[in-house]
Amino acid sequence: MLNLKIGINLGDALDCCVNENFDSELDIESAWTGCKIIEQNIDAVKAAGFNAVRIPVSWHNHISDKDNYTISKPWLDRVNEVVDWCIERGLYVILNIHHDGGEKFYFPSEVHLENTLKYVTSIWKQLSERFRNYDEKLIFNSVNEPRLFGHECEWRVDTKNPDVVESIKCINKINQAFVDTVRSSGGKNKTRYLLCPGYDASPDGVLNDYFKIPDDPENNDNRIMVSVHAYVPFHFALDENGVSEWSRENPDDTEAVEGFMDKLHDKYVSKGIPVIIDEFGARNKNGNTAARIDWVSFYVVSAKKRGIACFWWDNNRFKQGEELFGLLDRKTSEWKNLQIVQSMISNTFDNILCT
Repeated sequence: MLNLKIGINLGDALDCCVNENFDSELDIESAWTGCKIIEQNIDAVKAAGFNAVRIPVSWHNHISDKDNYTISKPWLDRVNEVVDWCIERGLYVILNIHHDGGEKFYFPSEVHLENTLKYVTSIWKQLSERFRNYDEKLIFNSVNEPRLFGHECEWRVDTKNPDVVESIKCINKINQAFVDTVRSSGGKNKTRYLLCPGYDASPDGVLNDYFKIPDDPENNDNRIMVSVHAYVPFHFALDENGVSEWSRENPDDTEAVEGFMDKLHDKYVSKGIPVIIDEFGARNKNGNTAARIDWVSFYVVSAKKRGIACFWWDNNRFKQGEELFGLLDRKTSEWKNLQIVQSMISNTFDNILCT
């Protein structure tokens, strides 16, 4: 039984990918934010009322065997440590392949599909083996925001563009290979909840007619879930040069949130297929805290009414000039924007995503 309420990402940490030289590969984790995840961070997440954590992880810069994509033991052990901190506190965990997109690793096009499938299946074979005896608190998420990197439609689902249609069909094959690899590894992976995105992980990526839910060889009911990222309205939530105000009195603002959720509910949730918005958030724009509080309460309530669980994208960023999605200061384990956190938690109902 899966019971997700509200979650948070530990972003820009284990997913960090840089080309700098470090004394230890484990130091890469702190390259973007200046600190590593510590156990007290997880205590703070649990105490605040979150019941789930998404742990984005990049693997390609921790490969010791380039031919077979063998993950280095120190890196896998470190990821395992953070997963265990969460599991020990009763939290759900989403584990993924994050910033590994590119022609050398995974790239959803026919010309790169063979190597892409080799990379994705190799990584998930190793992760499935490592975590095969973990219960349903651990969820696997195939890849992060698969798309045509550098293409004119990189962030646009244009089904009139043949490259995009080809890419969507390749993503279907990537998701299917992911499911088949996990299921064939045995143990508790036979019934584990698995999370699959569409093109660029956008709502349009899974609402178009070309996207397909993978078949489950174990014939589990409702254990293949749909992954969506939605920073909406874009001009308020994500666009650096956009507006800093949002109002539930503005129909355009509310429709931006409820419109895509209605479509996801009608196509998937109403048919028993779970949907998770595993990235959402609104960046801090010159201290527009009141607008963000109002927006996040409306967003979370709207999602919960439709049976959709949400995970805030926290990238531990607090300095002006950066994408300011940070809520938890990982250096001190203190909440910088407690009112936003409280608004999320207080508007979360019990038994939201329950299959």
